Amino acid sequence: MDILSYFDFEPAGQRLEDLETPVPVIDIDVVEKNLRKWQERCDAAGFANRPHIKTHKLVPLAKAQIDLGAKGITVQKLGEAEVMAEAGITDMLLTFNVVGSHKLERLADLAKRTAIKVVADNASVLEGLSHAAALAGRDIEVLVECDTGAARNGVQNPQAAIALAQAIDGTPGLRFGGLMTLPKNGARDAMAGFLGTAREGLTKSGLDVPAVSSGGTPDMWKDDGLDHVSEYRAGTYIYMDRMQIAAGSATADDCALTVLSTVVSVPTGDRAMIDAGSKSLTSDLVGLEGFGEVRSLSGARVYNMSEEHGFLDISKVNDKPKVADLVRITPNHVCPVTNLFDRVVFVRGNEVLGAVKVDARGTVQ
Repeated sequence: MDILSYFDFEPAGQRLEDLETPVPVIDIDVVEKNLRKWQERCDAAGFANRPHIKTHKLVPLAKAQIDLGAKGITVQKLGEAEVMAEAGITDMLLTFNVVGSHKLERLADLAKRTAIKVVADNASVLEGLSHAAALAGRDIEVLVECDTGAARNGVQNPQAAIALAQAIDGTPGLRFGGLMTLPKNGARDAMAGFLGTAREGLTKSGLDVPAVSSGGTPDMWKDDGLDHVSEYRAGTYIYMDRMQIAAGSATADDCALTVLSTVVSVPTGDRAMIDAGSKSLTSDLVGLEGFGEVRSLSGARVYNMSEEHGFLDISKVNDKPKVADLVRITPNHVCPVTNLFDRVVFVRGNEVLGAVKVDARGTVQ
């Protein structure tokens, strides 16, 4: 696979100095390394890779992931699914309850042309899903979402999972597709107990469990708690970020995306101002100190932000940055960064390859 063959780059200059900032720059070699390493991990562990495209939102990378061996993709919202369907991707798992007549009509349209699967964590959504299946003219596969410790969506215990699976099986137009969860980081043992009990109960009741889907990049390299898992959803792994470094799932060298920014002012010897604020780096702290780390200035971090201004602590930097200097910032959480830009730029080292549109940017409905 030549990963560059998936892209139709727009001209963006040849050097980093040619780019207008702020802009995400993504090292294609690091991306390819991350993709291959994770696919090899999935193959060796014996579970299917179903990567979450909410991190990159790019059709070329979704297709590259599939061609490398991914079973299909994961999407979080209908808008993402629609973008990927238009590009010819058909095997998708939508991991969010579909509620409301307009959304159900969109789901029906997707189901007519793709093999999209969905999730449910309550019986109230089943009637709507059944209606969407009738409009589509085919059964829709539904996985039961289980709260195994993350305290987000999901049924609260194995008995509720069994009951909802049975309700799905008995609803016209729906087909029970298995169990789905996003465990709490570092708590896979609790997940394994929940899923094991639910799976055993479903088998005793006569229901087959076609898939058990788990996910999460922070624990992706750990083997504990995966006994019942048949597929894995990771998203951030393609780019990595400071959050994953803190979790131990990545190193700085694994971080493919940085935000290129320009120093616009150096008011004091302790502070520099950059043109990347919360509209470029996001205000998502994810439990970390600061909003991003400057790759080329050891010890420099973005300690504060307004919408367009980034406040850079340079008190411990010997070689102080100057106005017009470029800096590359590793963000705390890379997924929302992608969604803040119309286009991202791919590079190989310091060589600019070109820009691409973020295909599914803003698809939050």
